[in-house]
Amino acid sequence: MVPWTQMSKRLITITRELSKGVNALTMSEPVVCVYNPLEYAWKSHCAYLRKFGEGKGRVLLIGMNPGPWGMAQTGIPFGEVNHVRDFLGIEEQVKQPKHVHPKRPVKGFDCTRSEVSGRRVWEWAKERFGTPESFFSTFFVLNYCPLCFMEEGGKNRTPDKLKPAERDAVFKVCDVALRKFVKVLAPSKIVGIGGFAKKRAMKTLERDDVETILHPSPASPMANRGWAPQIEKQFEAMGVKLQ
Repeated sequence: MVPWTQMSKRLITITRELSKGVNALTMSEPVVCVYNPLEYAWKSHCAYLRKFGEGKGRVLLIGMNPGPWGMAQTGIPFGEVNHVRDFLGIEEQVKQPKHVHPKRPVKGFDCTRSEVSGRRVWEWAKERFGTPESFFSTFFVLNYCPLCFMEEGGKNRTPDKLKPAERDAVFKVCDVALRKFVKVLAPSKIVGIGGFAKKRAMKTLERDDVETILHPSPASPMANRGWAPQIEKQFEAMGVKLQ
């Protein structure tokens, strides 16, 4: 087992505070169900921070929030089941959310549905870097918001589409955590995975040097035309050296 470091312990403390903060929030329709994988998939997320949280001066990649078939199943950012288990080497017990949406069951590492966004992220990491240790020597990945919001029919509702008062309450908690994460990680560069993450990071951190890469979502026509080659060009343009 990878030993705890002072840095990973600090990340754990911030994450616990974040989880507690978002758990205190309430949502209304059209949101009918909210998952917090930092709570029911805590063992997996702890393993992620313990294995890969150490290291200052890396490029911090910030996602938006969990997808129902990725982090909502495994507790890992962009956590497509197969790659979390086989590439990252993490497989822990995943409990159940307090309220389960009947159309979005949580099966943890027994989930057979693959999240496209997560698969694209970790496939690229594996093909480019070979090992997770090599990837995480350059990058660290986290989500701005840890919650997965679902509507009655099971549709995922992103944080920016929440009712204004509820959205602002979520942002307030997540902003505090992001500032703390950045202070601990001391990244050499901050990169939003998609426009939402970039905008939130710029506003929260009061910085104008936050970069962005194309989001790997299958809903993006551009991402469906070869996501990996496009983000490599984006990293090259911002001066990030890939191994």
